[in-house]
Amino acid sequence: MKSSLLDTILTSKAGVAALVLRVPVGLILAAHGAQKLFGWFGGNGLAGTAQWLSSMGMEPGYLMAILAGGAEFFGGLALVLGLLTRPAALAAAFTMLVAIFSVHISNGLFADNGGYEYALTLMVATLALAIQGGGSLSMDKVLSEKLG
Repeated sequence: MKSSLLDTILTSKAGVAALVLRVPVGLILAAHGAQKLFGWFGGNGLAGTAQWLSSMGMEPGYLMAILAGGAEFFGGLALVLGLLTRPAALAAAFTMLVAIFSVHISNGLFADNGGYEYALTLMVATLALAIQGGGSLSMDKVLSEKLG
């Protein structure tokens, strides 16, 4: 018998629409995390991200870079797979909330001015996934059935 916490994490009444939301949002988050952690896709890598975060007063910059990059990269991959969707989505949503208030809020809403609209969109999408779960086409569903 499953524990109620594990059941809450894995079980979802969402259908295929969760997949439609999970995959692109997960890929976008993973790509941004890869920029921060590995310097892929034109990113600054861990050292550059740490320096940038430190310059904004987010100390220790190296740890903050690992946390932000890790939440985006590994959380994004988890969302693509629908694996532990709710915890991954919550970590990503929290990361976007921090990004909104530490980087973007002073620039207003619009992304073309460095504003928070894009981070807000990702935050809302990940919150929706945290609420609804991974859906019918997810690793969560497979695990839920195996453990049930």
